[in-house]
Amino acid sequence: MTTHFFNIEMLPAKHGDALWIEYGTAERTRRILIDGGPINAWPEVSSRLQALPDGDQGVELLVISHVDTDHIEGLIRLMAEPQSRWPIAPEEIWFNGWRHIEEANTLGGREGEFLSALIHRRAFDLWNTSFDGKAVCTGKLPGDAVELADGMRLTLVSPNANALSKLRKDWLKSVDKWEIDPGDLDDAWDQLVEENKFHPGEELTLGPGDITDELLDLLKGRDSSTANGSSIGFLAEYEGMSCLLLADAHAKVVCESLRNLGYTVDDPLKVDALKMPHHGSKNNITQEMFELIDAKNYLVSSNGDKFKHPDKEAIEAVIQGSRRKPTIWFNYRSDHNIEWKAESLKPSARFKTRYPAPDKSGIVVKL
Repeated sequence: MTTHFFNIEMLPAKHGDALWIEYGTAERTRRILIDGGPINAWPEVSSRLQALPDGDQGVELLVISHVDTDHIEGLIRLMAEPQSRWPIAPEEIWFNGWRHIEEANTLGGREGEFLSALIHRRAFDLWNTSFDGKAVCTGKLPGDAVELADGMRLTLVSPNANALSKLRKDWLKSVDKWEIDPGDLDDAWDQLVEENKFHPGEELTLGPGDITDELLDLLKGRDSSTANGSSIGFLAEYEGMSCLLLADAHAKVVCESLRNLGYTVDDPLKVDALKMPHHGSKNNITQEMFELIDAKNYLVSSNGDKFKHPDKEAIEAVIQGSRRKPTIWFNYRSDHNIEWKAESLKPSARFKTRYPAPDKSGIVVKL
């Protein structure tokens, strides 16, 4: 009997995201990479990619979820190398850039132009091919679904066209500051050449209705970042195992997509794991999410630097709102998350926690 696996590794990406997914069997491993973290995390992220065996560097899909620097900079650095020197060989790249504006009326920022220039020059034929080269966006494919090799099914839940269109003003402001015309990939390339940091070489459970009124008041669920709202997020399903991977997606967009897919309070989406949006920010969590999503494991990617994620309110919402006794996974031990370790060990605890080994960072979640 063939045994299948589906593992999610939250790489040590500082305050950002870099998710390395492996699925398959003992005979064949398939891979997905989502984001590359900020530039100061690139050495650690890169070392994981460089560890792939010679002749086995294939990646089914490389996803650049959105243009925030804590997700995108490492991949700009990766693509600054000629494609022949990349440590991975992706079959397809998902990223929404300038060339997708006309259909979604969307623009993005300076780093978005950098990445667009790199993909255009390095791997144009891999760009959003499942969407015929158009925007990665809900409402474009039957069931919003894409199937990768060996039956990995991805169902898109973010962004929608409205979320993409809201990015326009911020992207224009960013490129205007640096005197780049939107979509001028030659100009973006020239500026990228001058940007040294990217150069190579350098048991008791409650439920959604039991979240206290006090906590509900603290859960904003209103992330004002248009870049976050444009995040590519999807449900990944493989051989009965599943994870909802949300990058920095807005709760409103995700919940709207889930309802469009037929999920309800009485019939929620049941998944093995949920990668919490925006590193566990209270601005990206709502009661409706817990009504529509029934998850066992909750994944938090952040070392707490810069924005002090995860927010206490978001973790408390998981503890109170999860339909099942949750296990919360952190890819760092930090002053911003360690308080839940002792709490989870109490006999009365309604949740479990998992951390990297002492003095280690990064963690693998085996579904």
